[in-house]
Amino acid sequence: MSAKQRQSQISHKFKSEGKKVLLAAGDTFRAGAIEQLEVWGDRVGVDVIKQAEGSDPAAVMYDAVQSAKSRKADILICDTAGRLQNKVNLMKELEKVKRVIEREVPGAPHEVLLVLDATTGQNALIQAKTFKEATDVSGIVLTKLDGTAKGGIVLAIRNELNIPVKFVGLGEKMDDLQEFDAERYVYGLFADLVEEEEATEEY
Repeated sequence: MSAKQRQSQISHKFKSEGKKVLLAAGDTFRAGAIEQLEVWGDRVGVDVIKQAEGSDPAAVMYDAVQSAKSRKADILICDTAGRLQNKVNLMKELEKVKRVIEREVPGAPHEVLLVLDATTGQNALIQAKTFKEATDVSGIVLTKLDGTAKGGIVLAIRNELNIPVKFVGLGEKMDDLQEFDAERYVYGLFADLVEEEEATEEY
């Protein structure tokens, strides 16, 4: 499942809570990324603020913030690139986007969420470190958490970087993005061990 789909799930969650939501298409360099976000925005009934492919992402964010203000939106979800031709360019672009948002809305961005794939293991930790340095990541959206062993990376991210997991993606339906429940997660990690012990004791 793509990050664009996750953003549509987040949009759906806030919309279902009665919030007015807008999406900003800041992933302007990857072919088809804007159209992909529009498709998912249409599915959940959320407007997407966009410019032409190859536009300056910071300019898109400026337009999106102005549009959110004029439409009295409660939440503006800004989609940004997850990769460019090299990491230095990507990080500079993200820093620029952040400066524009901060300038237009003091105190913003209120959340910087990094979407990570639970199946990538150690690579997810490396990604989180890199993005935290550039953008002050405030939370993680952990996707493909359909097996407890895959999610062990949550503990590493929390311990090494002190970044909380805010949401977990359990599937592709709109309601499959859920707020992270630490107790349930920890129980899931050790449930098999507990069951094995109980079975041994019964025997």
